[in-house]
Amino acid sequence: MRLLPGTLCLCLALALSQAAPSHHDIQKDKPAGHEQGAHKPAGQEHGAHKPAGHEHDKHKPGGSGHGAHKPQGHDHEHHGAVHERCEGIEFDAVAVNEEGIPYFFKGDHLWKGFHGNSELSNKTFKELDDHHHLGHVDAAFRMHSKDNQHDHDHIFFFLNDHVFSFYNHSLEKGYPKKIEDVFPGIPHNLDAAVECPKGECVQDSVIFIRGDEAYHYDIKDKKVDESKWAHLPNCTSAFRWLEHYYCFHGNTFTKFHPVTGTVTGKYPKDARDYFMRCHKFGKDSNHTERETCSRVHLDAVTSDDAGNVYAFRGHHYLEQKAGSDTWEAHPIEKTWKKLHSEVDAVFSYNNHLYMIKDDNIYVYSVGDTHKLLDGYPKPVSKELGIKGHVDAAFVCADHHIAHIIQGQKMYDVDLAANPRAVKNEVPLHFKKVDAGTCGPEGVKIMVGSHYYQYESLKEIYCHVHIRTAINSA
Repeated sequence: MRLLPGTLCLCLALALSQAAPSHHDIQKDKPAGHEQGAHKPAGQEHGAHKPAGHEHDKHKPGGSGHGAHKPQGHDHEHHGAVHERCEGIEFDAVAVNEEGIPYFFKGDHLWKGFHGNSELSNKTFKELDDHHHLGHVDAAFRMHSKDNQHDHDHIFFFLNDHVFSFYNHSLEKGYPKKIEDVFPGIPHNLDAAVECPKGECVQDSVIFIRGDEAYHYDIKDKKVDESKWAHLPNCTSAFRWLEHYYCFHGNTFTKFHPVTGTVTGKYPKDARDYFMRCHKFGKDSNHTERETCSRVHLDAVTSDDAGNVYAFRGHHYLEQKAGSDTWEAHPIEKTWKKLHSEVDAVFSYNNHLYMIKDDNIYVYSVGDTHKLLDGYPKPVSKELGIKGHVDAAFVCADHHIAHIIQGQKMYDVDLAANPRAVKNEVPLHFKKVDAGTCGPEGVKIMVGSHYYQYESLKEIYCHVHIRTAINSA
């Protein structure tokens, strides 16, 4: 069994979009067809992407701002309305919490992460309705500035001319406040906001967007650099993920440079292909491009004894044949009979692939057909002696121990024993693990968009302090 080549690990399935180019490169290499507005398809001019009922032009002052037509207690589209993001909706705001989990806001609902159902925003941010009967937000972002400990890791919400500051999901004393009292020089009725740390912007900054105007707010000096981004679609929300920047408009998104707003590459793209799990969405989609560029974390990663690598996410998996640098995406149900989607963990042992989904384990032979062995699926509890949900699993080459991760514990199961049972229990530093691999380079633990490298299992057994997170980009 081999490890994912090079620094791939999570990267291999995220396959990462191109790195944001430098300002110089943008000016020198700006591709044809991306002049002002040229990247927009027919009908996607500013505001044209908005579905019926969304002609709010929220950046306009004088009572026509986003939310100005919605008085307190207004119930249109809110209070009990359940949105399905796979049907194609326009997000009001996107912000990442202190654990790196993205929150997608629509009306008075939010989604946590890239899949799952929506819930009322005031379930997480309770004081929102207490102060404003909030039916939506104009913009939101998480402040990430360690030099500004007073506001570091706070989530800011914007509505009309007010700003709300939350820390640990609780409203800070004295809020809401006028926007100009907290962010002087920033206008009311914003469309979008996104944090931009030093190195990606000149200084630790926040990018505020209203219409085609962009405001770079220097967190330390409280200075504002205003510029016009007429080439970018009318963003209803903005999002920083894996050090890249995305403008959401309608149910599509466009990647942009955080300093200049310049767009490179083929955009817009449908958000349902990249930022959420939508079963059987996009019949004309390039599944390999979507899966390798998706921002959704992996469910599981493993490699078989022949050196083929498999990365699973949602309803698809990516496969890289031994000796090849090419990835191919396929529906899980096409290859792995009786296993339809969203596996919890996968590991390779004795020329077989063990796949865990919910309370069952499926064992397939390695080969062209990946045949399901007779008698499977079986309960995980009977096969491995483990009860409860499994988050991740891996086996190191030439070993017969399966390392099963549940929550903040790792259990060692002797696969050569009969019956199989837990022989060792190890506490982990991680709150939630998505996947794990083991190979010549050591052990890699994958958490969201990052992975943590350990030289050997011994470091985990000896409770070595959590390693520095490595961005999979």
